Amino acid sequence: MAKSKPSAGRPARPSRRKPKTRPASGLSRERIAAAAMALVDREGLAALSTRRLGNELGCEAMSIYHHFPGKTHLMDALVDLMLKAAEVPITGEQGWLERLRRAAHGFRAMALKHPKFFPFFATHRLNTPAGVAFIDGIIGILRDAGFSDRDAATYFREIGYYLTGAALDETAGYARGPSAAEPVSGEMIAANFPHLAAAAPYFQPQHFQATFETGLEILLDGIWQAHRSRHRAP
Repeated sequence: MAKSKPSAGRPARPSRRKPKTRPASGLSRERIAAAAMALVDREGLAALSTRRLGNELGCEAMSIYHHFPGKTHLMDALVDLMLKAAEVPITGEQGWLERLRRAAHGFRAMALKHPKFFPFFATHRLNTPAGVAFIDGIIGILRDAGFSDRDAATYFREIGYYLTGAALDETAGYARGPSAAEPVSGEMIAANFPHLAAAAPYFQPQHFQATFETGLEILLDGIWQAHRSRHRAP
């Protein structure tokens, strides 16, 4: 049976197509990333979603996608934002060893500034623009010192092992990790494990800075000794 045609005088049905969303005024990649990092700093990574971020910015979640195609792109931007706080002294009056030292302290300061984001950062490949620049800068310091490409890569990774492990331990590591169902009491430790009992006070946060510096200097001294042996006059 043929369908009846609409009469000429019948008003046309309104279109059901949803209007296209437009970027909210005042939004930018920088503003969105800064708001996302502030949210993570305050409430943790689990709280970050485009809906929640939209509420923080006073816009629809879809507006964020005009600047970041997906959440993974936003996470990359947070990695780059974090690395801005870990500037590598590429050039300067300081020698190469002091530049490495300053870069290491900068990395730790970056992690402590954003402790709730650092566990994600620690396992993210630094293949973003800022990440690649950071890696190139550290390797460049080692190459300026006269190390070969192979040695520069080796020492870069060794420095990375130490910095990542130290920062993870301070931001989300041992003291904040899961505990045994029935942990050994302090009284039992004091009575049966005298070495641990004597060392325990120095595991406290007030000693983290000194512990970090001690380990860093041991590492840098090893690199310095390797440099001396490779460049010793025959």
